[in-house]
Amino acid sequence: MASTLSQWFRSLRVKLLQRYEHQPFVSCLAGLYGCQWKHYKRSQPEGCCCNKLEGASFAVLVAAFCLTLLFLYFWGQAKNDYNDFDWFNFGNLGFWFPWSVVLLAVAVVFFTYVTVLVLLAVCLLSEGQKLYLHWSHKIGILVSLTVSIIAMAVLSNLWSKEWRTLLLSFQVTAPFLHVGGVLLMTSLAWPVALHFFRMKSTVRRGLIMAVYLTVLLSLYLIPLGLYSPCIKEKGTLGPAPALIGHRGAPMLAPENTLMSFEKAVEAGCDGLETDVTISFDGVPFLMHDYTLQRTTNIHEVFPNRTNTPAARFTWNELESLNAGDWFLSHNPFGTAGSLNADDRQRAGNQSVCSLQAFLQLAAQTGKLVIFDLYRPPRDHPFRDTWIQRTLEVIQNESSIHSSQVLWLPSNLRALVQELDPELQQTSGSRLPLEELQSNHIVKLNLDYTSMSAELIREYTAVNITTNLYVISQPWLYSLAWCAGVHSVTTNAPQLLSTISSPLFIMSPDEYKLMWILTDLMSFVLILLIFFFHRWRERELAFCTGSRIKLEGGTYSKFKKELSDIWSVSSGNSAAERMPSLAAVTEH
Repeated sequence: MASTLSQWFRSLRVKLLQRYEHQPFVSCLAGLYGCQWKHYKRSQPEGCCCNKLEGASFAVLVAAFCLTLLFLYFWGQAKNDYNDFDWFNFGNLGFWFPWSVVLLAVAVVFFTYVTVLVLLAVCLLSEGQKLYLHWSHKIGILVSLTVSIIAMAVLSNLWSKEWRTLLLSFQVTAPFLHVGGVLLMTSLAWPVALHFFRMKSTVRRGLIMAVYLTVLLSLYLIPLGLYSPCIKEKGTLGPAPALIGHRGAPMLAPENTLMSFEKAVEAGCDGLETDVTISFDGVPFLMHDYTLQRTTNIHEVFPNRTNTPAARFTWNELESLNAGDWFLSHNPFGTAGSLNADDRQRAGNQSVCSLQAFLQLAAQTGKLVIFDLYRPPRDHPFRDTWIQRTLEVIQNESSIHSSQVLWLPSNLRALVQELDPELQQTSGSRLPLEELQSNHIVKLNLDYTSMSAELIREYTAVNITTNLYVISQPWLYSLAWCAGVHSVTTNAPQLLSTISSPLFIMSPDEYKLMWILTDLMSFVLILLIFFFHRWRERELAFCTGSRIKLEGGTYSKFKKELSDIWSVSSGNSAAERMPSLAAVTEH
């Protein structure tokens, strides 16, 4: 029994000291990475993994991987604002095209390409091979790097608020990104340890270990500075934020039309949001844009007035326009195809909606309303009385109760409050608490990028609720829920109304357990990998350059003792000293 166990341990030791090159696999890797399909030669594992040029190429490859990953993550998290991005381009270019999706596809392609090259390089390094990157890949990496830098620079200039969105996303994804980062660094321990112990240059070894350990320790300690409102004790989560339909339900019907608001009501919205402009003859109507180009067929009905402000049209002229065909032709959210035949026909026949019809719908369904009110241009008959005209519609031309109206316009707020004190005064700016209270503000309507659990608590303490706009992605809605937001304005009420609890929520104890276990398991695995390679390279330090082929794999550099055993082909002492090796060679 003892003899058998001893032979098993000696056989295991021999196998651990053998170097497998897996020639077909390595040839495939080298062919994909360096296009060396015909002239590939096995490289010697000693020394550095590459020359200076290839080392610089690998460094650029790693930089490209990091930047393309950042670009993809940045634009992927910006999905909440894709519609705004596409309409911004429509306003500048004059035609509709889903540029946001194209940009996302470009980011995915570049990241995938660079990631494949990184994986090939890591596999080659894990096999102890030298790196040689083909010139075509070097050009491809530079193109990926350049495009990512330019795209992020342009987006940062035009849409700087998306960086705040990125920071918000970390409050949700950081615990999971931490786990992913630790797993990645743990998997890199094998090639790092392999080449660390094979390198002869002390400087290079020190540099590799310094970089690796710095990144690893940073990942281990990142949770110490991590904050997420979704990490909270059980039982402390408040109610889900109420939903306010942004221009109705614009994914299900043309925005700011009666059909859109009816769809929002069906989706379970507690409130409706819109934009109000006053026609030239004094009829308040719903229109977000300054002109009618984007959401009507004005180019067909009034081709010479396409750039005319919407407020300079009479109500009769506005009623003659179609406000639904554009939704079916442009398909701004990619959801028009999901409508049934009846809804498609109804959407295509929508007209410009009046404020009176909008308020009547809200009154009948008991919904809150909030709207931006645009002051008419100069020389408009109602330029100086637009506030009073709007109040007339609320008080005299509809059956809505004033308490259902969240009054957002800041102009003449004192006069409005005097004329109708039951309106819920709402501020679109983050003002000092004293000023908010002096203006009798009961609700804040803020951009979602200003989300702060601490500020929300401060406002709540003085009976001021918070509404954030525009939130359409589940992760953002979950974050708002955890932060204590009271309501959100959304393009996707049909989606958010189905969320029964925040995504990614966990208790502090659950997160600490995940964090500690991840770091501990990673640390133990990395230690084992480094100790294994240290032991293996020290054992192989006495090896000769002999090479034997076993079981389809090529093994090199056996310990001198094993080489001597192999060379004695007829002696019994060889079989006695290494029976396991003799048994293997008989295959």
